[in-house]
Amino acid sequence: MWRAAQDRDIPQIDSFLSQHIQTSMFPLANLRDYGLYGPHPRSLKAWVLGDSPRAVFAITNEGMVMSQCPDCSDAELADAIHLIRGHKLFGVAAEANQARRIMRFAGWDNRPATLNSDEPGFSLELDQLVLPDLTGAELVPLGGLDRSITEGWRRDYLIEAMDFDPARAKKQAGEDFVAYTQRDSHRVLLIEKQPVAMTGFNARLPETVQIGGVYTPPELRGRGYARLAVALHLIEARDAGASRAVLFAASDSAARAYMGIGFKPAGQFSLILFTNPKDTA
Repeated sequence: MWRAAQDRDIPQIDSFLSQHIQTSMFPLANLRDYGLYGPHPRSLKAWVLGDSPRAVFAITNEGMVMSQCPDCSDAELADAIHLIRGHKLFGVAAEANQARRIMRFAGWDNRPATLNSDEPGFSLELDQLVLPDLTGAELVPLGGLDRSITEGWRRDYLIEAMDFDPARAKKQAGEDFVAYTQRDSHRVLLIEKQPVAMTGFNARLPETVQIGGVYTPPELRGRGYARLAVALHLIEARDAGASRAVLFAASDSAARAYMGIGFKPAGQFSLILFTNPKDTA
């Protein structure tokens, strides 16, 4: 039977999620950064099965469902969904098979969503990073550029990759820019001092980073800038002590770029973002 997680459970939850790091970066990073039952939008409400535990089901304050239930029965997963009825629902982020079962058991398959995709996962031990030609390349924090450039890129990314309407994308891009600069999580690639691409870590632990939000403006694509930006950011992470990187590729071209710097296929991940995040579960 599911029970509400307590602070005393955090070390065991951390250990369990770390054993499934490829598809647990979001809940693990949120747990470490914002804890349980806190006021931050990304703080978690969480439930566990067993004392060890053998499964974790969580939802953030803003409504993102995150699970790591590799051997949950249908009844156990259905019981977990019942625990969040009435909570506002931003989306679902989980290993693909788990996410699809959650969507089916919850009756959310037809719920309007701006993004509803299963993406191939990739993993890289950072000592095996393959470096492209770095000539003329420089990576700088977002705060080092005119905000209108990177905020505009983020807006365009949300419209293109996540199907946000322009008004929602503009608002979200402004909020993201503030969050990214506060967390120092994103970088801009300069080639001969000109901005050409953006990359970031959408979850970051001392030992592992998860790449996300990579964007190159359409007129600059096909030149290897995304691959170069990611590689430089991973060098930075490796120098800071990280040993592994994970990501999920949204397209075949992105997958080829990541494999070009050493990433290997590693499972699948689902990301679903609902159209109206204030609607309840």
